Amino acid sequence: MDNITKKVAEEIEKGWIGPDKSCSYHPCHFEGQDCTFCFCPFYPCLDDDFGRNTVSKKGADIWECTFCLFIHRPEVGKFVMSEFRRLGITDPKDPAIRAVFENAKRRFHTKGRALMILGATSDAGKSITVAAICRILHNRGYLVAPFKSQNMSLNSKVTRKGHEIAMIQTIQSKAAGLKNPDQHMNPILLKPKGDMISQVMVEGESYGDYNVEDYYGKFVPGQGIDIVKRNVDFLKGRYDFVVMEGAGSPAEINIYDRDIANIGAAKIAGAPCILVVNVEWGGAFAYAVGTVKLMPEEDRGRIKGIILNNIRGDISKLSSGARELERILGIPVMGLIPHISMELPLEDSEALRGMKSRGNGSMTIAVIKLPRIANFTDLDPLYMEDTTVRFVTDAEELEDSDAIIIPGTKNTIDDLIWLKDKGLDRAIIGKRGKIPILGICGGYQMMGRRLEDPNGIEGSDPGSFEGLGLFDNITRWGEYKKKVVQDEGTLLHTGEPITGYEIHMGMSEVNEEPLFNIKRFSGDEKEGSVREGDMLFGTYLHGILEKPAFRRFFLSHVKGGKAVLSVSEPKDYDDLIEENIRKLSSEFESNMDVDRLIRIMEGEP
Repeated sequence: MDNITKKVAEEIEKGWIGPDKSCSYHPCHFEGQDCTFCFCPFYPCLDDDFGRNTVSKKGADIWECTFCLFIHRPEVGKFVMSEFRRLGITDPKDPAIRAVFENAKRRFHTKGRALMILGATSDAGKSITVAAICRILHNRGYLVAPFKSQNMSLNSKVTRKGHEIAMIQTIQSKAAGLKNPDQHMNPILLKPKGDMISQVMVEGESYGDYNVEDYYGKFVPGQGIDIVKRNVDFLKGRYDFVVMEGAGSPAEINIYDRDIANIGAAKIAGAPCILVVNVEWGGAFAYAVGTVKLMPEEDRGRIKGIILNNIRGDISKLSSGARELERILGIPVMGLIPHISMELPLEDSEALRGMKSRGNGSMTIAVIKLPRIANFTDLDPLYMEDTTVRFVTDAEELEDSDAIIIPGTKNTIDDLIWLKDKGLDRAIIGKRGKIPILGICGGYQMMGRRLEDPNGIEGSDPGSFEGLGLFDNITRWGEYKKKVVQDEGTLLHTGEPITGYEIHMGMSEVNEEPLFNIKRFSGDEKEGSVREGDMLFGTYLHGILEKPAFRRFFLSHVKGGKAVLSVSEPKDYDDLIEENIRKLSSEFESNMDVDRLIRIMEGEP
């Protein structure tokens, strides 16, 4: 008896158990899952609705059903075990199991439905509305997934399978109660590289570089439409509801016929739409009317509701305006949402435009505001501490800082050249041994002795470049593939747990004491660099400040070890995100017609 068959036999003998919260892996898939069958009794079901044939790393044909959640639905797990008991099935190889599978599929498997959240403008509140609706639906017992067909962002995160998707989709996935977001939830990710060129990521992997003309002229009408269709269909086959997020405005008349992010995606998914308007911007009613009126007549009927978002003060004062808006457009206003003070990651570097600082704490952390700054959400956990985060572009701004962080970047060498042109290199080196200096990913590479890019992969020009010399490391680009992986391990100085993720080209020859021990299936490995006497720290790990261990270790060096850290028990950043999701969804549920929303999603007019 093979190991999987043995495990299934043990599960059948044990009987129905429902959610197993005592399991250290619970939930493996989603909050509220049924854990009766950790090993599926139907494997391999060979049903295209649940998986596909693929080739393993060893070249063998296998049935791959990683993304199937069917057996973990509470109603399915209980039904299947009751059928096994009724039919007296105890052997995992009993042919009667197939009939149980087909019966369960007929009863419980239906194609999911989609809903599109559109914004009258950028920053209308689409992302938080999707997150709120995902949590509301999850709390009502639905299996729900977020989806954004096309996202432009340099804030990305790595999935469990090593795919790269936008940060905000991972937050929305958490709101939906899902343990592991995947590449289907953000199939097209555009990562700006400068000069009107973006790296296009498809289903979590690099696809190529495109300028605006080629992207909309070749990619979108070609493979773009197919990519959106297959991924939204994939999610609808596995979830009750797919909550889609648009991009920018749905009334961009110059590219309306090439849209795969708003109405175009809604048409592909067969999704009704809700229009969100940010009241704080002013002119909310004009934005709503103008957006709808600029859309072709045949598409206006897809807008089934309007949400007026981010209202400061007495929301009842907008009631009369909302009724007039309904009269003008013939579309119901389904929600009047108050301004909600919360801490969630900012999605795009546009949020940093004009921002000089954030926070009002006693420790001043200077963050080098690189022109191509990426994954700046790495900084967000600092706001949980007694910090003021200052974004600097000039050397003199470092003078009264208590610590320096050189963040990630989309182009390490080009930003290193900018750093030197601004004189920031000399200013940073001058702070060595005086205040803590941390480099993350591209910033870590800059801290090394040399950066060698013979093919111009990372910079505008090929060559060998002198780094800051804070570490005796050499980073090379060339034959190395892009590394995209989730990491977990321990901080070597304390043994405390850390987590993070790597997204980088280039590999570093490290000649320093390591910071972390990373757990790998193939054996543990050391990561990062530290010269504690000089207060120098470097790592490839994004998200390294989210766990308390390294965040507190780094900040403990501030002000000669006399930094004021929060007196309360230090939190994981994930816990703060969860608190804010609960707050967000509660406000939306209290101020929105949720029952009507669900009826719209279920196809009622």
